[in-house]
Amino acid sequence: MTTRDFSSRGHTLLEMTIALALGMLIVTASLSLYRGQRAAFDRAADAARMHDAASTALDMLGQQLQMAGFAPGSDANMDASIFGCAQGRVVGTESAASCESLASHSDGLQIRYAADVVSTWPSSAGMPTDCIGQNVADAIVTNRFYAKASSSTGEPELFCEGSGKQSQPIVEGIERLRVMVWRAGSPLALDASAVAREGWRDVYAADICVLVRGFAVNAKRRTNYVDCNGSPAYADDGRARQVFWRRVAIRNSPAMTSGGAQ
Repeated sequence: MTTRDFSSRGHTLLEMTIALALGMLIVTASLSLYRGQRAAFDRAADAARMHDAASTALDMLGQQLQMAGFAPGSDANMDASIFGCAQGRVVGTESAASCESLASHSDGLQIRYAADVVSTWPSSAGMPTDCIGQNVADAIVTNRFYAKASSSTGEPELFCEGSGKQSQPIVEGIERLRVMVWRAGSPLALDASAVAREGWRDVYAADICVLVRGFAVNAKRRTNYVDCNGSPAYADDGRARQVFWRRVAIRNSPAMTSGGAQ
């Protein structure tokens, strides 16, 4: 009688099915964990890019506002050193500027100060420059800022128009610029539309807000955020959004230098 060798028998169909099911479960769990980690990394990287864009924009705008009205000597309080538009960009001549509406609903800001190598970065030729690095031959630098979608890429960007009337994007991702100003004797910050032309001389500080749109796209994500007005908002384009604020003192404002700021 032959003895059966049980040690060499194969796996049963049930054992194979269980092994395959366990293997699929492990693979599915691993893929889910990887996708979750990758999504978290992408969100963190996108948030970091948004913070970098906001920091760059606010640093530049803050430095420009601090320089507004800088003019050594007898011209210390120059005409129209700061002027703004609500939901529009500044157009026209520097001393008689007006507003042109923007589809982005961004505010616009004009800043003027003395053109010398102290208040600007000098060019390779040793000349003062404007916000886009162009040489300035006039005695005063005039820079105008606003945000809109780029005509070439469609991405929102912070633009600056320099003294030579050339406009260039300087910070990508800035969807909207919001400017609220503080006037001498006013208990609250004011929208640009609430300040008469002659009232800009009394502005001694500004609250600037930038709305930054994220760079990564998640088609399934609806974004909820708070806009620059403090109102809840949402977007369905799959892009994250966040607002960033900064308050800046206008050092050369007549209201500041005369002690009229409250």
